[in-house]
Amino acid sequence: MAEKQMDAVALLKADHRKVEEIFADFEKARGKDRKEKLARQVCLELKIHAQIEEEIFYPACEGKIEEDLLKEAYVEHDAAKVLINEIEAGGPDEEFYDAKVKVLSELIEHHVKEEEQRLEGMFAQAKKAGLDMDELGEELAMRKEQLMEEASSRGLPPAQPTTLSQPPA
Repeated sequence: MAEKQMDAVALLKADHRKVEEIFADFEKARGKDRKEKLARQVCLELKIHAQIEEEIFYPACEGKIEEDLLKEAYVEHDAAKVLINEIEAGGPDEEFYDAKVKVLSELIEHHVKEEEQRLEGMFAQAKKAGLDMDELGEELAMRKEQLMEEASSRGLPPAQPTTLSQPPA
């Protein structure tokens, strides 16, 4: 990977900007094939982003930022995962497809705001707590690269919610 090493917050914010762009492209898209391609792309980006946050960033924040903020972030991820799985299992011909992508976009917009809020947001609190953002950035980038390779070689399994009760199959 030849790109400049980013600290954790820069990497996570770059992911946020990328998915915002994909959602904007989805809003403008007209053809079903184009919409499906963009929806699948945003779902993949979000699955990987949520996974690296939950495996690396959020555990590093445990006990160092407001507990309620961290718990809300996990639940917001789970709400997003439910929609992601629905979108991935469906297609643009389904009645609620566009609505699911729109609601996912709104959920992510809210989640990003809570993470990036200038003074009280998760990223600001983590920085104030003295977390090593360079080291975390390196860990996040390595894990993200692994997941991207896995996704391109054999695909990723459905997103697994961690805080929501799963209905019996």
